[in-house]
Amino acid sequence: MNENTGTDRPEDEAILAAENEGMDEAIGHAHSAAPNPLADVVAALEKERDALKDNVLRALAESDNVRKRANRQIEEARLYAVEKFARDLLNVSDNLARAVDSVPASSRGLMTEAVKTALEGVELTQKELVTVLARHGVTAIDASPGAAFDPALHQAVTQIPSEHPAGSVAQLFQSGWRIGDRTLRAAMVAVSAGKSGMQ
Repeated sequence: MNENTGTDRPEDEAILAAENEGMDEAIGHAHSAAPNPLADVVAALEKERDALKDNVLRALAESDNVRKRANRQIEEARLYAVEKFARDLLNVSDNLARAVDSVPASSRGLMTEAVKTALEGVELTQKELVTVLARHGVTAIDASPGAAFDPALHQAVTQIPSEHPAGSVAQLFQSGWRIGDRTLRAAMVAVSAGKSGMQ
């Protein structure tokens, strides 16, 4: 008789060993199939952590967007706050320019000292006004003859034959101005039709 198994025959020992092995396997399956409350808690906490992390990242991104938007609005308000005032000053600049342009260069030598001094004062006033406008972001639009015509910056009032390429600015009638990226007043120009038709 085998002292460990309590059986007399080797066949019985083999059967008993097989049964024990099957029982151990069944117990192992039972343990693996049994719910593990600790693993479930860990998984739930990890899921909650990931959700909170996502919410924090979204909140940070949103606050950064709000800050950038506020800074942009402050910058635009600072830049465009003078828009209406600057538009009103453009007529003053036009009148000063007309006063200077109305005096032909040939007659300047015939002027008295008092008239020359007055004309120089008008010229200096016009230049100072342009400088002050530029300091506040108001700049003249390039509308010199030969410049490319841009419908966002130029207003075509006529088309004339000229030595400049077709579709470019041929002549300036009234200066244009912009403030920042906005057109404050489009330049009134004649657009070149090219050399065709020139005598």
